[in-house]
Amino acid sequence: MKPLFLAHGSPMLAVEQNEYSRFLQHTGSSLKPDAIVIFTAHWETEAVTISSKDDEYETIYDFYGFPDELYQVKYPAKGSTKVAALVGKLLSDKGIPVAYDETRGLDHGSWTMLKHMFPKADIPVVQVSVNPYRPAVEQYRIGEALRSLGSQNILLIGSGVTVHNLRAVNWGRKEPESWAVEFDDWLIEKMNEHDTEALFQYDSLAPHARMAVPRAEHLVPLYIALGGGDPASTPTIVFRSYEFGTLSYLSLQF
Repeated sequence: MKPLFLAHGSPMLAVEQNEYSRFLQHTGSSLKPDAIVIFTAHWETEAVTISSKDDEYETIYDFYGFPDELYQVKYPAKGSTKVAALVGKLLSDKGIPVAYDETRGLDHGSWTMLKHMFPKADIPVVQVSVNPYRPAVEQYRIGEALRSLGSQNILLIGSGVTVHNLRAVNWGRKEPESWAVEFDDWLIEKMNEHDTEALFQYDSLAPHARMAVPRAEHLVPLYIALGGGDPASTPTIVFRSYEFGTLSYLSLQF
């Protein structure tokens, strides 16, 4: 069960039928995980915090100004204290401090995609927070600590966006801005070359890094998913497109 980095894009993804939602549906139908561990860009904490519950999650609407139909969507997945404890142990064994949360629901970084991938909501989900202030190498090591999840048929997902600058979106633009494409191209090139040292310094080495990543919370899940994959394998681009000129839907399997 190979880790995935998936772009969660706009919350409207939950109710739209488009090329990307169809990709998610196809991907989900091809996978049969026993559980899902998802790091979401929309849950930030100091320590790695793991959802630990067995009952049904609340669906969190952590956005505003969208059509009413979006606020009617429910994703009634349940958690798993057993899988949460496993995640916690794997991280703690590598010296990574963890905390547990027994009450938080699923935010839109999780449920908007999972609704398409696993519409029956019958697979246990463990949601995990990110800390965007940790350096990229530490994000990678978080994923590295969880590398054994795949061999236990647990799907590791990093949910974020590589190019995420809401001030730079062009609502009417159909073609991507060149700088957004160049930033993603650089990430892909370095991942294909297994040049993790360059990737860990993306903020100073990648073209247009400050424009593409004004704040790191949406890029962090990429490094976690990358760390969770086989370091000898070349990442696979499973989907790539752009919305509003700059919002990247680059998605990869590791």
